[in-house]
Amino acid sequence: MDDGKNVERRPHSAVDEEDPARHRAPVSEDDDGNEKAPRRSRRVASLDVFRGLTVALMILVDGAGGEWPVIGHAPWNGCNLADFVMPFFLFIVGMAIPLSLKRIPDRGRAVKRVVIRTLKLLFWGILLQGGYSHAPDELTYGVDMKHVRWGGILQRIALAYLVLAVLEIITKDAKVQDQSSSGFSIFRLYFSQWIVACCILVVYLSLLYGIYVPDWEFRVTCGTRGKLNPPCNAVGYIDRKVLGINHMYQKPAWKRHRDCTDASPHEGPFKKDAPAWCVAPFEPEGILSSFSAVLSTIIGVHYGHVLVHMQSHRDRLKQWVTMGVALLVLGLILHFSHAIPLNKQLYTFSYICVTAGAAGIVFSIFYFLVDILNLSYVFAPLKWIGMNAMLVYVMAAAGIFEGFLNGWYYEGTNNTLVYWVRKHVFVKVWHSTRVGILLYVLFAQILFWALVSGVLHRARLYWKL
Repeated sequence: MDDGKNVERRPHSAVDEEDPARHRAPVSEDDDGNEKAPRRSRRVASLDVFRGLTVALMILVDGAGGEWPVIGHAPWNGCNLADFVMPFFLFIVGMAIPLSLKRIPDRGRAVKRVVIRTLKLLFWGILLQGGYSHAPDELTYGVDMKHVRWGGILQRIALAYLVLAVLEIITKDAKVQDQSSSGFSIFRLYFSQWIVACCILVVYLSLLYGIYVPDWEFRVTCGTRGKLNPPCNAVGYIDRKVLGINHMYQKPAWKRHRDCTDASPHEGPFKKDAPAWCVAPFEPEGILSSFSAVLSTIIGVHYGHVLVHMQSHRDRLKQWVTMGVALLVLGLILHFSHAIPLNKQLYTFSYICVTAGAAGIVFSIFYFLVDILNLSYVFAPLKWIGMNAMLVYVMAAAGIFEGFLNGWYYEGTNNTLVYWVRKHVFVKVWHSTRVGILLYVLFAQILFWALVSGVLHRARLYWKL
């Protein structure tokens, strides 16, 4: 991401996310008095691989989650594969911030750069998830402004990025940014950021458990506070009051809740005695939940600080794995002790801990395999996707490319190339809709876009914001 053109041709070393331990060294002389070529900066390949994995997971859960509930979002409490995608994105965004803002010669220029990137993310988020795009299933576009959805994936990422990037610019001390650190000294260097994190957590918990939720539309009876159930939680109440019920997500995961359908966790017809809230909208990327989601990014920023300040692979991994395991254990204890349930829709503290801990552990594994053992060739497809993540997200995860292909049909709109390939190459061959759709997503979407990204990488073409 950068200011300027969206698609750029650039050398591989001229990117933001570089390992500080591998920076270009000054020109030196060998024993014969000849100048040695300076060592070129190396991108943190494991971060690209992790980003690529997260984009691939998003494509997988969006394409196959309906057939495989364990892949799709949990209807309410719990944590399925899809529920790791958003926190992984936020963690990655946070980790990239210290790398892209290693040196800040002009704070004003840096803030301007951050604001422009934020506006670009908001634009694409509203365009793709606000209702304007109907891809890939409908060959129409446009949205009634009375029903624009203001929340979304890119909008949440934009908020977290803006808050943490500006905080990093404001709190970074030029005198210490190049100093090596160890142990808890990194926490001390960025103590003010952790104070902000604590304030966010206190405000979030105070609102979540303290706001009175009255009865509301759809004949829902509440009149309570501190509830974390679908109809009477403070997260939904704030969104209904601030955003308005017409500007919220109309197909929330809770429609698959066991109170709503006998087919749970699959989609199915509503029960005859299903509560009224089953047909109500709910914003999974709402105001209060996005506020707490900033904490996932703060944890990612800390991992980036470790990468910037620590030079030893062993020290880095020790810090990362220790914190990852601690967060994972804390989150699981909170959930299974029934203190705070895992809940992506509410973005609860236990959910933050489990998903951020998992992100830290997964990244540490990639770092060990890719940046230490130099096994990047094994994960090349994921790395390519990660280096062109915005392109793959828009074309594959948001369905723009499939929507384009569906626009070319024969006799009827249900007779398209996408439909034919999915039905005849995958579903009929395996005699199973579930297996066929899973394989279609893996090969015709994820692998296809990995190869496209690989070709673009060879040409040094990347879509930047």
